[in-house]
Amino acid sequence: MQLWTLIMFSNTMLRKILVMLMSLLVVAWVHFIMYPESTGFWSALNLPIFLQHWNTSTRSSHPKIPNNPTRTPTETDLRIKEITQKLDQLIPPRPFAHLNSTTSAAHSRASILNPRDPYCRGEQLDVLLEVRDHLGRRKDYGGDFLRARMSSPALQAGASGKVTDFNNGTYLVSFTLFWEGRVSLSVLLIHPSEGASALWRARNQGYDRVIYKGQFVNGTSHVFTECGLTLNTSAELCQYLDPRDQEAFYCVRPQHMPCDALTRMSTRNKDISYLTVEEKSLFQRSNVGVEMLKGLKGIDVSGCNKSEKKKEKCQIGMETPVPGGYTLKGKWLTTFCDHIQFNTIKINECLKGKLIYLLGDSTLRQWIYYLPKVVKTLKFFDLHGTGMFKKHLLLDAGRHTQIQWKKHSYPFVTLQLYSIIDEDYIPREIDRIPGDKNTAIVITLGQHFRPFPIDIFIRRVINVRKAIERLFLRSPATKVVIKTENIREMNIDTERFGDFHGYLQYLTMNDILQDLNVGVIDAWDMTIAYGTNNVHPPDHVVGQQINMFLNYLC
Repeated sequence: MQLWTLIMFSNTMLRKILVMLMSLLVVAWVHFIMYPESTGFWSALNLPIFLQHWNTSTRSSHPKIPNNPTRTPTETDLRIKEITQKLDQLIPPRPFAHLNSTTSAAHSRASILNPRDPYCRGEQLDVLLEVRDHLGRRKDYGGDFLRARMSSPALQAGASGKVTDFNNGTYLVSFTLFWEGRVSLSVLLIHPSEGASALWRARNQGYDRVIYKGQFVNGTSHVFTECGLTLNTSAELCQYLDPRDQEAFYCVRPQHMPCDALTRMSTRNKDISYLTVEEKSLFQRSNVGVEMLKGLKGIDVSGCNKSEKKKEKCQIGMETPVPGGYTLKGKWLTTFCDHIQFNTIKINECLKGKLIYLLGDSTLRQWIYYLPKVVKTLKFFDLHGTGMFKKHLLLDAGRHTQIQWKKHSYPFVTLQLYSIIDEDYIPREIDRIPGDKNTAIVITLGQHFRPFPIDIFIRRVINVRKAIERLFLRSPATKVVIKTENIREMNIDTERFGDFHGYLQYLTMNDILQDLNVGVIDAWDMTIAYGTNNVHPPDHVVGQQINMFLNYLC
């Protein structure tokens, strides 16, 4: 009897041990799947601390999640590779030895195809552009970064043109004659093809053009350490990982402080370039944005008794052509839908009962600064916090209106020290919004991504798309609007922040989000039409961006 009891006890203990071992194996397997960079079985037992979705664990090595060679590529990885390959084909390598062999605005030739007199409003005018180098030799390949615009300053009118690259040194530049009067035509050579090729190669070579400094706080003491999207160091690191969306950020771990003590962040530009000395000469201000149509005189456009087709009311989901509109007397007029101008009374009616979330950078923060100037009942609610990059909240309690602006998470580039306690990636922010027919979300991404390899931007936009799809499953009535990037100053640090990078992101975002049921505010098209060349355009342009949003909202 005692022997039988002993055997039964031994079997019970054995089963418990087996269950415990199986549990540990399951934990290790799950950990390995989520964190394939782990160094072995026992690392799975040292489970990281989770703050919301973050894994803020400490490691001595730092493989960046998206580029970990030991991990099986996901659908997102394959999509990133596909888009990057498309861009590689769009911008093939162009070896560069001397400025004389690059495109010259002065030596290039332009001619109007099928000229006529008069031109009628609504017609298309085509210009054939043949590019030559500084020695007058015809170029036999394309890839120049050009910007076409027509304007009538006396009418406060402007519109972008469409450039078709035949990849043989010739371009077709098409203008739609939207208004009557004297019109001037412009094609700017922003960068020759050799410069575009150099910028594309340089962009994808490194993450270290911008240095992040993270402030860790423990009681009354604080310390700064280096942080970034990747870090080339053997020091022990804090990893801030989002396993679901495969996003990663790192900081050198400070002594005697936990990784969770990271509270604030700032950045500075590092004195580093991936351009050669010869290539840098292409981006001197005198070589950026040079007019190519100096020889063409202005044209006169008449009404010609042409009638306009009736357009459908602007609404979410409409395809936005390029150009999608034009300015006249300072107002933005859309070409693809019936677009109205909202006065203060109509804005108040439209915003009544609405919850509006502005997610992105300071070009959307301009919206929340502009609105109280025209809607006096909207008042800022003090959420505490400091600096321009804290969360902003506008309230109109009487009309039950709430408008919130919140910056997007890494990469966010500014010299100012900003809090990271209440910030998150835009996909996670979208996931926290319940949504309904009176909820609207406006998203913009781009300016802060320009100094980094483009895979970071592509991954984020794909993740934003997935979050919008999840939102529509739970609340298909929620309105989502995408605001594209503004063009910006031409004298900016081109390698880090130039519009060439922004244009590639503009094309990429349009490609990824093209079939979603969202509204688009094509700020790229609008700011070219206005000719602002300022990352933060003036109030009258901001007001017209908001007016386009209100057309979608109401």
